Amino acid sequence: SGHHRVPRGTVRLLAPVGDPQKVIAVGLNYHDHCREQGVSVPKEPIIFSKFPSAIIGPFDDIVHPQDSSEVDWEVELAAIIGKEGRHIEVSPPHRTPPLCLSPAWLSRSLLSPPQESSAMDHIVGFTVANDVSARDWQMRRNGRQWLLGKTFDTFCPLGPALVTKEACDTSPLSPPDVHNLRIRCSVNGQLMQDSNTSQLVFRLPTLIAWVSRFITLVPGDILLTGTPPGVGVFRKPPVFLKRGDEVQCEIEELGTICNKVV
Repeated sequence: SGHHRVPRGTVRLLAPVGDPQKVIAVGLNYHDHCREQGVSVPKEPIIFSKFPSAIIGPFDDIVHPQDSSEVDWEVELAAIIGKEGRHIEVSPPHRTPPLCLSPAWLSRSLLSPPQESSAMDHIVGFTVANDVSARDWQMRRNGRQWLLGKTFDTFCPLGPALVTKEACDTSPLSPPDVHNLRIRCSVNGQLMQDSNTSQLVFRLPTLIAWVSRFITLVPGDILLTGTPPGVGVFRKPPVFLKRGDEVQCEIEELGTICNKVV
């Protein structure tokens, strides 16, 4: 009706999921990002994590830590878990029909949905993320364990909204597919990353199935799916964020987040 609308400038948007049990991330998961580094495509997903305390809203400030001089950007597609699961199948097991197709079997097996869940059934929706990274801590400090370099406070902007699977359907003639969306990042208006989620090495069903081999996924968990090429550390010469910079991350159909570095 419009009666309960408020001006955008009078409200502060929070992260669509602010206190998840887990923030799970994937490294080297874009073909073009692997080429950028001159490394082989991983044979298995490379999994790491960020602490939930790193999460901020879509327009909140990124705090540049005093302990780092190499803060970098990484636009990422984030999937939000909506259904608990462990040892999740990529897709429901194929059921072989009997040699003689009886009306009862057809009614039970073809007209009714299968009881088994596919991996995508465990995702409620998607949002835009910036996997902000302190490269000095990620690549040289802390025994080269990635955690500290990835999880400084404010290092996980999310938003602007949780977009459901159905809402991201880009074509009425095909099922929803987030594996073909343009993904971009700009710093101070200069385009730094420009790719497509079709470049993902491991797509979401594979990632969900892989991660659930080791841990139980619960509603609210966040899965960051990796970043495309164009990050600052692999530029020649390298480019890093400084206080006063503005980072804008955008994914087709999902929206845009914009965060100032302070």
